[in-house]
Amino acid sequence: MQFKTIQGVEVPEIGLGTNRLIGREGENAIKLALNLGYRHIDTAQSYKNEREVGEAMKRSHVDREEIFLTTKIWHTHLEKENVLKVAENSLRELDTPYVDLLLIHWPNPDVDIEKTLEAFLSLRDQGKALNIGVANFPLKMLKELNEELAAPIFCNQVEYHPFLSQFDLLDYTAEHDLLFTAYSPLAQAKVMEEPLLKELGEKYGKSPSQITLRWLIEQEQVVAIPKASSEEHLRKNIDVYDFALEDDDFYAIDDLDKSTRLIDPDFAPEWDN
Repeated sequence: MQFKTIQGVEVPEIGLGTNRLIGREGENAIKLALNLGYRHIDTAQSYKNEREVGEAMKRSHVDREEIFLTTKIWHTHLEKENVLKVAENSLRELDTPYVDLLLIHWPNPDVDIEKTLEAFLSLRDQGKALNIGVANFPLKMLKELNEELAAPIFCNQVEYHPFLSQFDLLDYTAEHDLLFTAYSPLAQAKVMEEPLLKELGEKYGKSPSQITLRWLIEQEQVVAIPKASSEEHLRKNIDVYDFALEDDDFYAIDDLDKSTRLIDPDFAPEWDN
């Protein structure tokens, strides 16, 4: 596993997205991932699987300090007192004294973001969240947090794959040394049907998903958290370190149509693109 160093913190480039990994089956998949070498696990209060993540970490016998663990607080729980209560519950469910990264899962315009940040900073000061950040924040909102409120943001986690442009957001995160975590990096398996990615897969002896993950982690600041549960897919997703994309191939993926957004709930913010 290789790392991106953000604000002096090492973050494994390929993590495991755990949405819908629930129950004993989910717990076993997370444990298997850790035993295969994954050291970056992403969960959320809304996934209702923090207990499974905690159990998997314990059963894997991987030292807690080796794991970069992220959880997120849902947009309806961002009132200051609620944040503190929900975060404590997450730590109990995860059976850990701290998370490496705590995120606002989605922005909520009806809540005073400064009060939310006060709660996040309190958790950071207590050592319960080593880093804080946001998810699903478009560039305008991220700038407001980072510049107008001078919030010590570490990360923005957003949908990012070969069919969705996030180039302005990428430029900004590089400029300000922020982590850019790509969720749904395989576009819910749509990358497997893309002719260019299949062609490149044949060229490099890799699958379209491996080509995609390689394209993502070759970008500054970017780490990716594909979801997988089978041993085959878990192994494939971290088997991306024995090749590098030639420049022309990298830019050919850049040039794919980038207008497909897959995650767009009715409470989503106004996107930049």
